[in-house]
Amino acid sequence: MKQLAILFDLDGTLLPMDYEEFTGAYFRALCKKLAPLGYPAKELIDAIWAGVKEIVKSDGSMTGEERFWREFAGVFGERVYTDKPVVDSFYSNEFHTAKVATPPTPLARTIVDLAHQKADTVLLATNPIFPYNGVISRMSWAGLKEEDFDLITSYETSCFCKPNPRYYQELMARQGLFPDQCVMIGNDVNEDIAAAQQVGIRTFLITDCLLGDPGTVETEQGTFQDAVEWVKNL
Repeated sequence: MKQLAILFDLDGTLLPMDYEEFTGAYFRALCKKLAPLGYPAKELIDAIWAGVKEIVKSDGSMTGEERFWREFAGVFGERVYTDKPVVDSFYSNEFHTAKVATPPTPLARTIVDLAHQKADTVLLATNPIFPYNGVISRMSWAGLKEEDFDLITSYETSCFCKPNPRYYQELMARQGLFPDQCVMIGNDVNEDIAAAQQVGIRTFLITDCLLGDPGTVETEQGTFQDAVEWVKNL
């Protein structure tokens, strides 16, 4: 019997969110945390975005974490590595204040539990631009736990990032999966749907927190509730 793996995006999929509100709350909390260490708010935010861009254009030669901190050190100097534990602590603590921009839905728990009934493997295919503890924190806002997934992508262990199709190839290789064994459920037309389809993965686009133009791809799509029904019929 062919193995089935269900891959879920997190932000805007399992965790509904207003992206602008979330980004604002996130950056305000991080700036407040790092201000006493001498990181000016504007320069800090610009450096974070620059680091994220470095992760996104990764060529696979190093992890997202390595690329981010190399860029960050290029802006603020080698002292950033001394301050890294403070940043790591932030994602387990003060980061939780950004939860106000992410109204949870009980359907997240419903669809993940259902996925475990239908599939051999359930993966959290969230874009690996955050550290692992930052992913775990956001999962908790959705009412989900680390043990709900067989693998969770983060910047410590991923060498590619969405919308690079090699992100999905790397994920499948880590789990010993082939494209025809996988389905990807997400809300971002480019990152979750088009990129996954490029490597042969079947997709479902959740439209509640839609990002991108759904007219540019051919995919099964609908509301979160529609996605629950779709998984029931896999």
